[in-house]
Amino acid sequence: MNLILLGPPGSGKGTQAESITRTLGIPQVSTGDIIRSAIRNQTPLGVEFKRFTNAGALVPDDLVNQLVRERLTEPDCLSGFMLDGYPRTVAQADWLDRMLALEGRRVDSVILFDVADEVIVTRITGRRTDPVTGHIYHLTFDPPPAEVIGRLVHRPDDTEEVLVKRLAEYHAKTAPLIPYYEDRGVLVRVDGVGGLADVQQRAFRALGLAVTA
Repeated sequence: MNLILLGPPGSGKGTQAESITRTLGIPQVSTGDIIRSAIRNQTPLGVEFKRFTNAGALVPDDLVNQLVRERLTEPDCLSGFMLDGYPRTVAQADWLDRMLALEGRRVDSVILFDVADEVIVTRITGRRTDPVTGHIYHLTFDPPPAEVIGRLVHRPDDTEEVLVKRLAEYHAKTAPLIPYYEDRGVLVRVDGVGGLADVQQRAFRALGLAVTA
């Protein structure tokens, strides 16, 4: 099965991806991870990426597309994959459809984790990270024990100011993928509000997978 995860930042995509890919036995393909790997390994594409990132410039679509093509043609992706963080625009989605079609493949399902902006703001701005253990607490939903409160860190990208900008970019550039994939009959909406287990069960049902108790 070839899947795409879609949803605004903080909607729980990354949290749910692990259980879905483990159940299906397919790799999770994160563009952020493969870009960092390409730069670290100094591949030809990695060198190009580093040139743009060092200059503070946006990486052109054609470079991102090439990197995705290389990853999706690796042996572990031939029987299925889950894309996380790509495509981010309709132009990228159109390129992906054409690339897969040339290989006799297609996107089977796009899972949209539906969460309202105000819920996401509450989720993200309340997060605090323990720099010692790496554990992420939430001031409301998962309060930290008193003995660690003093050392918790509020990450700069978890502030409301940064999050509002990220959400605006999502709605402007990525949200148009929703009607794009709806028109192709592959979009499934999953209510992303609730406990982790509840959201997981909804995602499994949307994909026709067995739901564990």
